[in-house]
Amino acid sequence: MMSSSGPKNPSRRIFLGALAALPALPALFGATKAQAEGAADPLPSWNEGPAKQAILDFIRVTTDSGNKDFVPLEERIATFDQDGTLWVEQPMYTQLVYCLERVPAVVKARPELAHVEPFRTVLTGDFEKIGKLSLHDFEKIAVATLTGMDVETFQAEVKAWIAEARNRRWNKRFTELTYQPMQEVLTFFRANGYKTFIVTGGGQDFVRVYSERVYGVPREQVVGSALGTKFGYDKAGKPILTKEPKLLLNDDHAGKPEGIHLEIGRRPRAAFGNSVGDRQMLEYTKGGEGPRLAMLVLHDDATREYAYGPARGMPDSKIGTFTQALYDEATKDGWFVISMKDDWKRIFAFE
Repeated sequence: MMSSSGPKNPSRRIFLGALAALPALPALFGATKAQAEGAADPLPSWNEGPAKQAILDFIRVTTDSGNKDFVPLEERIATFDQDGTLWVEQPMYTQLVYCLERVPAVVKARPELAHVEPFRTVLTGDFEKIGKLSLHDFEKIAVATLTGMDVETFQAEVKAWIAEARNRRWNKRFTELTYQPMQEVLTFFRANGYKTFIVTGGGQDFVRVYSERVYGVPREQVVGSALGTKFGYDKAGKPILTKEPKLLLNDDHAGKPEGIHLEIGRRPRAAFGNSVGDRQMLEYTKGGEGPRLAMLVLHDDATREYAYGPARGMPDSKIGTFTQALYDEATKDGWFVISMKDDWKRIFAFE
């Protein structure tokens, strides 16, 4: 749904939040099956199986001009959720980490907040207490850290942060925790004439800062939850846009297909997700005529990454929830569930 709300009710996910590229493959728009099979494996980090074969078959038939399922170049659109689909989302979304780490700077500029919740709790650095904050508390943090500045200032701050911020478990930059198998899928699709779009419940402005460098996805091909901006002038009279605490698009659940229509204008031919927040995007994709591909990443590898669901009896999670109902829908409607444990030879480029 296209959601609008006032400053006091921003979406839960507006704060959510080095491309390991393979050599580009030649375009296979008119390639024969024999030519495609003779090419180097475009998905070397994938184990052989139904998921990998589905991707290879989809590209083969949709780019072969002699095939009945051929898709014209202008209709080759593929959408990818980000959190949990392209990079790690546990134990909390990267953009939420950014918001929490921005609190000290916000409090320095507004000292009165040091004695006000939830900022007082965040300043303690006690993750157990921070984890117990309410949704309303996180909304306050999001408003304080994501709005009130001009867009160029925000972009500069995110760029500086994302260049250095590290995940605690691996002691790697967040941008190093992209899934190598999915990087290969992005590269493979683009090599075959598909435009790849990130469609995320996270903040559109946040993801656009690094999308091209990390995923090879231009910022204009990022669709995300969007806040309002207000045109004005700075003290020197320069025209600027200031970020406001007003939600224009909640790009989650039903908001994803609505955002796709609003910002892309074409129904995707392929869509990749990992949670209940992606369900409507995959339904919308599969609802079109002609060849369609819908895939969900299932986090079932607690050793190499994480295992959560609660599908297939795995631990429940408020982040990246993959319910049994979603799993059953995927099975019933011909979607492919990607098992991180079984389908991926490796998860990260640094392995």
